[in-house]
This record gives sequence, structure tokens and C-alpha cells, in this order.
Amino acid sequence: MSTMSPVANQNVQQMNSDMRFVGMFCIIYGGFCCLSIIGAVVGVPLIFCGLRLREAADSFTTWMTNKDENALTTGFEKQGRFFYIQKILIIVSLVFMVLYFAFLIIFGVGMMMKNFNNF
Repeated sequence: MSTMSPVANQNVQQMNSDMRFVGMFCIIYGGFCCLSIIGAVVGVPLIFCGLRLREAADSFTTWMTNKDENALTTGFEKQGRFFYIQKILIIVSLVFMVLYFAFLIIFGVGMMMKNFNNF
């Protein structure tokens, strides 16, 4: 394996640092969400998300120090799992948001019809 340029090395180190921060934030935020039963539906996947991202950062660190191809592959797999879980959470959030707005519209129209019939 060839050596990385200093700029690429610095970019990987910065990405690694950012992955650790975002991973820890996901874990802490997921923990706070788990304080309620309903919030645990979002909190548990967030905790797993954060763990996968921190594991990916660990694998990238191992790759940078040892140049182990398996660590690089593992890092990409863990990072891919993070993005997969995030994608599922985004899709579920969008579905709930659409259902919420549909409920508001239906409820609002029902209230307007009720008030209109009272006149």
C-alpha cells in the first residue's frame, strides 16, 4: 500500500476526530431520548448509530497506524452501518411528519366544518 500525502493524512485525521464527536453526540442524545418510553424508539437506534461511528473511527485509527487493510474494510463497513441506520431514522421521521401534518389538516378541516355548521 502506498503512503498517503500529508494533506490526505490530515483529512483522515480530521474526519476521524469528527466521527468520534458525532458518534459520542449520538450516544449521549440517544441516552437522553431513552429517558422516556416513546423516546426510546428513537434513542436506541441513535445509540447503535453512535457506537458504529465510533467503531469506524477506531478502525480508521488502526488502519492509519498499522496500514492493516482489514481495519480499513471494517472501518468502511461500520461507517456504512451508521449511514444505513441514519437513513432509516430519516425515512421514519419523514413518514411520521407527513402523518402528523395530515392529522392536523384533517382535524383542522373537521373543526372548520363544525364551526361552519354552527352558524
